[in-house]
Amino acid sequence: MSTGFFRDITEIPFEGADSTNPLAFRHYNPNEVVMGKRMEDHLRFATCYWHNFAWPGSDPFGGQTFDRPWFPADSMELAKLKADVAFEMFTLLKSPYYCFHDADVRPEGANFAENTKNLNEIVDYFAQKQEETGVKLLWGTANLFSQVKFMSGASTNPDPDVFAFCAATIKTCMDATHRLGGENYVLWGGREGYETLLNTDLAKEDAQMGRMLNLVVEHKHKIGFKGEILVEPKPQEPSKHQYDYDTATVYGFLKRHGLENEVKVNIEQGHAILAGHSFEHEIATATSLGILGSIDMNRNDYQSGWDTDQFPNNVPEVALAYYHILQDGGLKTGGTNFDAKLRRQSLDAEDLLIAHIGGMDVCARGLKAAAAMIEDGTLPNFVKDRYADWDKPVNQSMLAGNESLDEIAARVEAQDINPKPRSGKQEYLENVVNRFV
Repeated sequence: MSTGFFRDITEIPFEGADSTNPLAFRHYNPNEVVMGKRMEDHLRFATCYWHNFAWPGSDPFGGQTFDRPWFPADSMELAKLKADVAFEMFTLLKSPYYCFHDADVRPEGANFAENTKNLNEIVDYFAQKQEETGVKLLWGTANLFSQVKFMSGASTNPDPDVFAFCAATIKTCMDATHRLGGENYVLWGGREGYETLLNTDLAKEDAQMGRMLNLVVEHKHKIGFKGEILVEPKPQEPSKHQYDYDTATVYGFLKRHGLENEVKVNIEQGHAILAGHSFEHEIATATSLGILGSIDMNRNDYQSGWDTDQFPNNVPEVALAYYHILQDGGLKTGGTNFDAKLRRQSLDAEDLLIAHIGGMDVCARGLKAAAAMIEDGTLPNFVKDRYADWDKPVNQSMLAGNESLDEIAARVEAQDINPKPRSGKQEYLENVVNRFV
């Protein structure tokens, strides 16, 4: 049933590349088959709760610009109205999944018990909505960064009572995610870092963060949750330095705490840029380490120095991201979550739809370009050929540790090994990519 928020908009049709209708898909056709799989099953789109339904349009220099009928969502009645509009939007967009933090969906209570009561009530409501619409939960998470109690961190807080409060909150959010059939559970350490080393014990905070993540994994197995546990890397903002700086840093942390086979990463494009990397780099790093879980699709303003969370509009950038995802076998339990928000001047209800339509079309174009690059074979075959000599038995033996430095040196001298430089062909390969995007 329509809430009236989107007025008379009843569906977002697929009209093809020639369409000029801003409320129609031009490239995203859920049933189009790409590399033997439906586009919807490749992309696994999710719509986030926080930017779309909780964010008021504020920034550090200005307050609320959005007028939503459920604001300030400080009662269960308004929280349910927000859910009604949210699921209507998911359905209009044909978005198969959604994501949420606990604080996005429930009124803030006076204490942990009231928070839990409010969350459980809205989870019951979500379960009805999922049954009615067929929309599923990609992942849930806990907001452990907004409240003043988290100003010095969550699991890394010097106050053990904050650690305990966070552990209890994560438990309720994991239980809620499990009840709703969520396919992953995400942890983002928004305050897990430091502002100054003058008041910080790095060793203690690392140990605390490691123990919290082990508690999460232990609870996952206790309740029989079959989804993935995901950590979302981000280098800075709001903290001066955050401990989950990038994918490689997260992997080192997982290895240090014995979790490399239990936890994967949820990679956001905007966070990759803040870390001085590209989205492609972060995804390729994760696939090389076997820890790619899911992605948050957005972009940053390249002239700004902060996380602007804009909807994607760069097809070549998106295509290279999906190129590595497809080569890794695609997204499994993960998906493409739009962790993106409207600009604060975009006031109309239809702007929420238009923004997602554009982002979904960009991803569809990127996916098809990535598939075409793989099917063409030029790029993957070039890389395979570039490393082909490592497949020779003598070189496999060297890599396996069967030769000492002395033995390698003796072989180089005896065989007069004197390698000549080989071109990396970067410009040629970039031109190949441009054929498809």
